[in-house]
Amino acid sequence: MLLEVIATTVRDALLAEQSGADRIELITGILEGGLTPSYGLIDEVVHSTSIPVQVMIRPHSQSFCYDQRDLGVMVKDIQTVKQIGAHGIVLGALTSDRRIDHETLRRLLDEAEGLSVTFHRAFDEVSNLEKALEELLSYSQIDRVLTSGGKPNVLDAQEEISRLVKQTEHSHLQILAGSGLTVSAIPSFLQSTGVKEIHFGRGVRVDNNPINEIDTEKIKDIKNIGRDHVANG
Repeated sequence: MLLEVIATTVRDALLAEQSGADRIELITGILEGGLTPSYGLIDEVVHSTSIPVQVMIRPHSQSFCYDQRDLGVMVKDIQTVKQIGAHGIVLGALTSDRRIDHETLRRLLDEAEGLSVTFHRAFDEVSNLEKALEELLSYSQIDRVLTSGGKPNVLDAQEEISRLVKQTEHSHLQILAGSGLTVSAIPSFLQSTGVKEIHFGRGVRVDNNPINEIDTEKIKDIKNIGRDHVANG
């Protein structure tokens, strides 16, 4: 079981790594669902940690629909992320009728060559999850989709997550489940869905408050649960 943890500061990233996180999603604007962090923050985190860092590419929180000026910003941000040496990026783009914006996505992926790519929770706003996932499967550059199964809390979407996992079976793409996961719910969630990657934000912070510091004991507990899950088949 792979654990990805949201970091918004260098200290977040260091605490996440030290307590056993496997990958970092680096963002700013956590209360807005995540925005592109500053270049300085990206540079410090990338060069202060040894685990993969996925950098959010999202220029604003108004929607997941982007015009040409937004696209220009995102392209420049991706170029900077590559220059700094981050492992990958987190992105997503939709049309006004809640479909994947393939034109924007292709342009961003052209710029992202050589980077690991996560399609973020814009996916949860599409009109048809299975159809959208089938479309994303056609992109060899996209390694994973972060999703809560189309619902605000992933624990309420276990059937949907299970279907998405089955849809990606034997493919290059992983389902990264997140939003609303709790430490105590992990064993049954892994069993019922079959996911191999999970994503935590507020759930690994002190008092479950998104602006509080990382709670290292929660991350250690999650990793122990993951090891037990693997050991027990």
